[in-house]
Amino acid sequence: MDSFLGHWKPNAIVIMESELWPNLIMGASERGITLALLNARVSTKSFKRWSGPLLLPLVSLMLSKFSLIVPLSNMQAIHFQLLHAPPFVINFSGDLKYVVEEFDISEGEIRSIEDLKVHLAHRKVWMASSIHKGEEEVILGIHKVLMQQYPDVLTIIVPRHPQHGKEIAQQLWKEGHSVALRSQHDKLVGDTNLYVVDTLGELKHLYRLTPVAVIGGSFLPTLSGHNISEAAAAGCAVLTGPYVGHFSRMVLEMQRLNPLSVLQVSGKIELEDALKKLFSDAKILEAHRTAAKQVYHSLSTGIVGKVWSLLDFQILQRALS
Repeated sequence: MDSFLGHWKPNAIVIMESELWPNLIMGASERGITLALLNARVSTKSFKRWSGPLLLPLVSLMLSKFSLIVPLSNMQAIHFQLLHAPPFVINFSGDLKYVVEEFDISEGEIRSIEDLKVHLAHRKVWMASSIHKGEEEVILGIHKVLMQQYPDVLTIIVPRHPQHGKEIAQQLWKEGHSVALRSQHDKLVGDTNLYVVDTLGELKHLYRLTPVAVIGGSFLPTLSGHNISEAAAAGCAVLTGPYVGHFSRMVLEMQRLNPLSVLQVSGKIELEDALKKLFSDAKILEAHRTAAKQVYHSLSTGIVGKVWSLLDFQILQRALS
């Protein structure tokens, strides 16, 4: 860390969420480098550990080196104050995870997405994204049930890790299923009911292909959820499981504005019932999709501007003066 800071000599360092590394923070402070912590959060487990007599002096010392701390929520702000963060450096801007910006993709990728749109135009489609090992059993079990009622249903599975996608596809092929694998550029032929996405960096664009998005990482007690804002921004009806970790704040915040914006289910049976309801009534599906997009826009508006204003005033002007 000393070598890195000595070589690059940064004027300021912006740290995200809970990446509080003592060598980085103390080394930066010794060199007069201004520090900011954005979307600041500390888990309940870490807060209890850091509040103890052994670690509190170190944590307090680290937090005293920051010129700006932007907590994820009021409760997180209280946690940081109880950990002895200076109150005058704590400011609010909104959750940066709501910021879903456009970025360039290649013509080939655009063409691939457009081709998929054509193939999916007249089918019942739903996506299970950011799936972890073990959750595919839930998703595939529901897929089999939906197939009985909607023989043309297409289930898109996007594992959190691409290798997991290959493993899912290979197992399904062994069982005799017709599966398309995205990395192999497989076409969605007539009897293909499962599309496994084993690539990176496409999820935000793939959300635009499906009216329904089930966010994984939330159906096993060892998991703690994933960001639901990208699916909401794309206008999907958004569903998630019971285990969402610190994303519970985002779920509650969206539900407070409109209960239809995010549907949190208790497990496989509730998820199955919810999907059947969405597929059986176009008006209900559209209401959920509209609610998700409207709530997303309401919560995301102005966040980048607020964060930039805080960084400019509290960090950059000071670091560059």
